[in-house]
Amino acid sequence: MNLVFISPHFPLYFYNFCDRLKKREVNVLGIGDTSYEELPEHTKNALTEYYRVDDLEDYESIYRACAYFTWHYGHIDWIESQNEYWLELEATLRNEFNVTTGPKIQHLAPMKYKSKMKDVYKAAGIPTARYRQVDDYLATKAFANRVGYPVIVKPDNGVGATSTYKLSNDDELDYFFATKDSHIHFIIEEMVPGHVETFDGITDKDKNILIATSHVMLNSIMDNVNEASDTAFYSQPVEGLDLYDIGKKAVEAFDTRSRFFHFEFFRLDEDKEGLGKKGDIVGLEVNMRAPGAYMPDMMNFAYNVDVYTIWADMVKYNKCFYDIKRQYWVAYTGRRDGIWYMHNYDQIREKYGNQVALETDVPEALAAAMGNHVFIVKARTQEEIFEMIRYIFGSLRCSETAMRVFAKTLRKQRSFNRCTVMVA
Repeated sequence: MNLVFISPHFPLYFYNFCDRLKKREVNVLGIGDTSYEELPEHTKNALTEYYRVDDLEDYESIYRACAYFTWHYGHIDWIESQNEYWLELEATLRNEFNVTTGPKIQHLAPMKYKSKMKDVYKAAGIPTARYRQVDDYLATKAFANRVGYPVIVKPDNGVGATSTYKLSNDDELDYFFATKDSHIHFIIEEMVPGHVETFDGITDKDKNILIATSHVMLNSIMDNVNEASDTAFYSQPVEGLDLYDIGKKAVEAFDTRSRFFHFEFFRLDEDKEGLGKKGDIVGLEVNMRAPGAYMPDMMNFAYNVDVYTIWADMVKYNKCFYDIKRQYWVAYTGRRDGIWYMHNYDQIREKYGNQVALETDVPEALAAAMGNHVFIVKARTQEEIFEMIRYIFGSLRCSETAMRVFAKTLRKQRSFNRCTVMVA
């Protein structure tokens, strides 16, 4: 079996996908824009061969790399990157090299364009926020006044929270129109009064879910980027929740065959006319790749498994060989440089010991969304994991916004959990 993996060196932990495949005797053929000598040793060891290109944006160079691999190894069976940015490249290459183990470019729109995602959600009976394309100024302004400020504007085809803004009045909408990037096709949608809960996992070729979990965002990625706030979220048991049933409907509605998936939903914090009652779930976005921000590792810590192995076994055998049983609550805490926190790194390490499952610095290219320095911690109970988050983020100035959001979300979660089945 031959699998082409695009950019196996970035983000840094992506070498794990390649490593598990190579251990299953798959030819893992990497394409990247870093010289072979500069690759980390663990990335080199995870690859059968590496083809360097000057620029991953240069399609002809990538095409030549795949042609070279075809000449040396035979037909390419899979083309993957697990990176939202390269999904269209993957899909185009699948057409060129007749790779049938993933979506081709002509089928990718519902998984890349936010407006198209809403159509699929609607067809599956999952409500989504009202929206329109940002084209005519007067029509866009009329929409904003009809649904009420604040509103969100974002690229129809975008990655993460890049070029995503919350507009609070007509003046801000005017400024957006005067300064927006004319090369980006934006949509505008009503603000949903809720917090994000994800549905993340892996499917086999028949869309059977091999493993699934959920992560609860304590603040939005948009606010992380635009306000340089701390980044905090935690994994919750999804078994027995309404989120699992709705997530499964989404898995069926989209082309999730043999995929890692990352669905984002809002859980309403208050009643919203046209969307639902407090506690209801609203569809947000769809990502047909592994969740980011070390979420795969958080899944590992929560279930005491290795999701990179689960994914590799799905690719090679279309099976999962683990007994999936959740063991821990896990939280991601991303602290910002330049902020005076009450507890330093040594104090956190000393207090929590082996409950610190992972500690790492974040590459500058990802720090706006993820924070500069990360502690991922685990605990047996929800109450303990919340206390750990509070301790790590406690500050004398700084994270007042994040802590306020956290405290507000914590109250909502406790209220919600009292009337919901939670399975540890």
